[in-house]
Amino acid sequence: MSRPTPRAARLAAWIAIPAALVASGIVVSQASYSAFSSTTVNPTSNWTAGSVALTDDDSNTALFTATNLKPGSTGTNCIAVTSTGTLASAVKLYGTAAATTNNLASNITLSVVQGTGGGFGSCSGFTPLAAGSSLYNGTLAGFGTSYTNFSNGVGNWAPTGTTGTQTTTSETRVYQVSYTVSNAAPNTTQSGTASLGLTWEAQNS
Repeated sequence: MSRPTPRAARLAAWIAIPAALVASGIVVSQASYSAFSSTTVNPTSNWTAGSVALTDDDSNTALFTATNLKPGSTGTNCIAVTSTGTLASAVKLYGTAAATTNNLASNITLSVVQGTGGGFGSCSGFTPLAAGSSLYNGTLAGFGTSYTNFSNGVGNWAPTGTTGTQTTTSETRVYQVSYTVSNAAPNTTQSGTASLGLTWEAQNS
């Protein structure tokens, strides 16, 4: 039996290397498919923000459009403000866009009382709260300059919301707003004008 030549031996060795690698790959591949495994899953998490929401029953109509006023003229109206937010909040009332001519606003007394019953256009059935019902009693000018935003607004209403759920409930507070032209209004207030917007704002607590 003849021995292989050195060249034939080297060739056989080079051929054997790829064959060995292929065989090794087969072993590794088979091993990767035979591993045991286990998982545990937490269900998909979800986040939903709560809400702060206020509405009123004025149908976008001003509380007062009073003309031809004179000393002693007076008027009263009510407005129902409803909270439908899910978060506990604090509600404040303040004035916006205050304006006057002939100093009329300083000669009008404004009163704001909170309670229950009644609504826009009628205060029939209105009942002041047992405590803390009077929110303001002073001049129209004083309200317009002193209470201009949430931070300095008047009011102590704190709707509870439905913290911890997304179920909408409603809470309502009625505000009785009255004005009286001072009996001491001077002649210089004749033909004077006064205007003031009222804003209720809720912020979550």
